Amino acid sequence: MDLLRWTIAFLILALCAAVLGFGGISADFAYIGKILFFIFLVLLIVSLVFGRGRGTRL
Repeated sequence: MDLLRWTIAFLILALCAAVLGFGGISADFAYIGKILFFIFLVLLIVSLVFGRGRGTRL
């Protein structure tokens, strides 16, 4: 969940920079946030796929 928090933080920074008129910095923050979000999605899917076989066996 830390990766998702970093993603949200970068997107909030991008919005703040855009409101203040810093277009270049805002685009950079948004790009980093987008990359972190896609990494989060890939790791989530991988953990769901590989975690399915691990259940408690009686």
